[in-house]
Amino acid sequence: MTAATTPSGRTAPRGRIDKRQAILDAAFVVFSRRGYENACVREIAEEAGVAKPTVYNHLRDKENLFRHAIEAAADTVMAENLAVAERLRTPGDDLHAALEDTAYRMLQVCCGERARALKWLMYAQVGGFADLIETVQERTYGRLGEALADRLAHLSLAGRLRPCDPALAAEQLLTLLTGPMEARSRLGTHAVPAAETRAVAEAAVDTFLRAYGPAT
Repeated sequence: MTAATTPSGRTAPRGRIDKRQAILDAAFVVFSRRGYENACVREIAEEAGVAKPTVYNHLRDKENLFRHAIEAAADTVMAENLAVAERLRTPGDDLHAALEDTAYRMLQVCCGERARALKWLMYAQVGGFADLIETVQERTYGRLGEALADRLAHLSLAGRLRPCDPALAAEQLLTLLTGPMEARSRLGTHAVPAAETRAVAEAAVDTFLRAYGPAT
């Protein structure tokens, strides 16, 4: 059996790490389905295909399981968004089209099933897990803003955008995207049709480039 390094630096068998990931994935599914209060470890164990004591051996208790499941889901959403932002590293000749494509793909991630479930769980537990909400916000919106700011800074230095504060520009672009989608999706509780999502992306980029596009 191959081994892998755990976050603490210790070496653990690959099978143990895979089982832990299966438990975290199952936990997120069950918490999304039941909510934190109504979810039970027995159902999570059944969803993961493991014995109930195995869940406790890996994650200790329900609260710890919830925290790690939420963090894992946030990391997945973050990775998907960072991969989208990376597309702006080589935007091609048509920057407008590249920004529209990037914006649309970001909205697809943000409005995807995992991201919507994550948002719903955070809204539902805002009173009991305030520190976790801050962590999720940083791992999703915060990291995406940093990556987008980096890409916009390079575009500005290349003369393809006006000189600007890239962090502010990234924040404003994300606000132009997420603001309308929050309203249209009713805070993430309703799916938004692809055509409507694309229209939001196009409008956001049009507005963004009016402010930050290069002077003609």
